[in-house]
Amino acid sequence: MGVGGLIADLVGLPRPHVVRSSHGPLLEAHGVHAWYGSSHVLDGVDLVIERGQSLGLLGRNGMGKTTLIRTLLGHLRQREGRIVIAGRDVSRARPHEVARLGVAYVPEGRGVFPNLSVRENLVMAACSRADGSGWTLDRVLQTFPRLRERFGHLGGNLSGGEQQMLAIGRALMTDPALLILDEATEGLAPRIVAEIWQVIDAIRADGIAVLIVDRDYRRVARHAERLVVLQKGRVVLGGPAVALRDDPALAGFLGV
Repeated sequence: MGVGGLIADLVGLPRPHVVRSSHGPLLEAHGVHAWYGSSHVLDGVDLVIERGQSLGLLGRNGMGKTTLIRTLLGHLRQREGRIVIAGRDVSRARPHEVARLGVAYVPEGRGVFPNLSVRENLVMAACSRADGSGWTLDRVLQTFPRLRERFGHLGGNLSGGEQQMLAIGRALMTDPALLILDEATEGLAPRIVAEIWQVIDAIRADGIAVLIVDRDYRRVARHAERLVVLQKGRVVLGGPAVALRDDPALAGFLGV
């Protein structure tokens, strides 16, 4: 796969500006079934993400969270069901077509290009608006001052926390409507974890929808507006985070 294709898969590509002005939910999944070989991993998943909404996707390991993300992004084709983004049916869309609709992805493991500088990692994903608004390079560097300090450093020479900041910053450079974060705080120092969550709050306040997968369900419940819990590929619990965060059923499904 070339660099362009990998960028499309990891962070997204330019998309029509009409995404933000469209009506209705930003993303809808209806009755989605997906398989890995003979394993039926997603079993009729329904999911809705409103524009500007933060949604926490929870569940124990092996319950289908990553498979659902891969299916939403177009990396894995569902066998049944329908996925709609910004009013467009993307059930048969390729990953770069999903990305053009404003979906940016920060994968577990970050996906930073180790032999490119911080600057190069960021500018290759740039998709600023004609009027100069949105998430520009300067705005990303204001959000992550440490990246400005490391601007000329290679991505592979950054610390884990700096790489995570770079991965999120690169995704923001696409000026997305939806940002998907898969284990964005995994393995990071507590101080960096707190900073990442502050940035997630700022992203949401900017009107970007955020889909969060994180093992720290208590943090997710504090920062997300809604929660969805998967168990064996099915949605078994969902609703406002404020109503579910202290619900014994939530802890029970997560095995904590």
